Amino acid sequence: MTRFNWHNPYPTPRLPVFARNIVSTSHPLAAQAGLRMLWKGGNAVDAAIAAAAAITVVEPVSCGLGGDAFALVWDGARLHGLNASGVAPAAWNVDYFRRRYGEENGLAMQPKRGWDAVTVPGVIAGWEALHAKFGSLPFADLMEPAIEIAERGHAVASIVAYKWAAAVPELKDQPGFAAAFMPHGRAPEVSELVRFPGHAKTLRMLAAQGPRAYYEGEIAERIAAFAREGGGALTLDDLRNYRADWVEPISKDYRGYTVHEIPPNGQGIAALIALGILAQFDVSAIQVDSVESQHLQIEAMKLAFADVYRYVADPRSMEVTPQQMLDDAYLAERARVIDPKRATHFDFGMPKAGGTIYLSAADERGMMVSFIQSNYMGFGSGIVVPDMGISMQNRGCGFSMDPKSPNVVEGGKRPFHTIIPAFLTQRVEGREEAVMSFGVMGGDMQPQGHLQSIVRMLDYGQQPQAACDAPRWKVNRDFTLDVEATLDPACARALEARGHTIKSVDDPYMDFGSGQYIWRLDRNEPERGYVAASDSRRDGLAAGF
Repeated sequence: MTRFNWHNPYPTPRLPVFARNIVSTSHPLAAQAGLRMLWKGGNAVDAAIAAAAAITVVEPVSCGLGGDAFALVWDGARLHGLNASGVAPAAWNVDYFRRRYGEENGLAMQPKRGWDAVTVPGVIAGWEALHAKFGSLPFADLMEPAIEIAERGHAVASIVAYKWAAAVPELKDQPGFAAAFMPHGRAPEVSELVRFPGHAKTLRMLAAQGPRAYYEGEIAERIAAFAREGGGALTLDDLRNYRADWVEPISKDYRGYTVHEIPPNGQGIAALIALGILAQFDVSAIQVDSVESQHLQIEAMKLAFADVYRYVADPRSMEVTPQQMLDDAYLAERARVIDPKRATHFDFGMPKAGGTIYLSAADERGMMVSFIQSNYMGFGSGIVVPDMGISMQNRGCGFSMDPKSPNVVEGGKRPFHTIIPAFLTQRVEGREEAVMSFGVMGGDMQPQGHLQSIVRMLDYGQQPQAACDAPRWKVNRDFTLDVEATLDPACARALEARGHTIKSVDDPYMDFGSGQYIWRLDRNEPERGYVAASDSRRDGLAAGF
């Protein structure tokens, strides 16, 4: 039985939601789209796909039909991992970028936006793979809510409107962007009605022809033709050859539970490394929200990122395995370099040889889905296929241009990826039991959000909504630190006194992330259902029945 402290000490407009069937997303209309599938007799996977399709319409500032996805699915007995991140166009390599963009500091330059930031979109293949393996309703049914919202329109939510306006100055001149996302020559205002007929058209085609039409049919031809017109490298063959991959999740034990993540090319392993390091300390003996507790977590996260940024890439080109990076003895060794009183700028270790949305759904039969999809930096590349509503991601930015890096750009290769779903299980009487599907969206904030919320729930007994609402910190790529405005100023000053460099980064796409959590209340009394939380940093909703 779950033993949380149900008190929430943090200011929040949200309360935990209790139900036997739940969908938790960063937008209310997407959550309701998922619930419609559960009401029709569908399962949690049907709900997740319907919510994912709807959220491409209502939160285009974070994801779209040209994005990528990952999922962890508990089928009632075991956990399955899905990697639906796209690969580089066949023509890409370091010389390709050097010829087109020149060099800077001895390395080829790469664009952040436009066609040469676009890898093969994986999200629709992800929906396809999930539906083929677990779906119970016809795929066309799952597209119905999204089609209705796209055609009839919806009033733009508050945080979506803010992020939309922030993106326009940089993306307004990208091919197709203004026609799709600036209907009156500007970003829409809060509550303004927007319709996406092109988006609806593509969803209708997917409903009628099946998701493979995105890669082999008319939709694929339209994408490839627009890429060709714009001088992009993405071809029809690149699309035809793409498939999402079922993968074995990686995991780490922590405080009597097991935390699961998708293996590289994603950064989920960073959360596992940090938790493995923190396991060497008695965190629960330190006061929650104290500088001592925050400092330990920050240092563990910095150690994890030092290794992740050095080693993680497409697994086919990694120098070390995830198992080596997660070795208990290695993580204990890394923990010993933490100074409890002073911040350290860590280098990577030597393991022994040998703009995103997250949603979660769970049904009363015990299926739970942890799902994430993204266009990356807000709208992604800024490219939108005309009259189709297909907004393309910019995951090519995840590659390195350093020929010595395991993450160096190469055709057919997956880049380092930031989006990561997560899952929590517990071993009981020799069998694995599902506990929680969860995730936190927002670039590099994602594994940090996993770490901070898991510590709050498992070390301090905070209930999911409280763990979600608590003030967060974020370690940046240069190992400086951002702290949320709600963090106790005395704690922030104490972190600075320990040597942490705190700076403010204007990042309207990522900020401090946004989480969704669904926790199974009692394995011995399944009728109690679940408790769900939805992050107050977004327009989201946890809804159930």
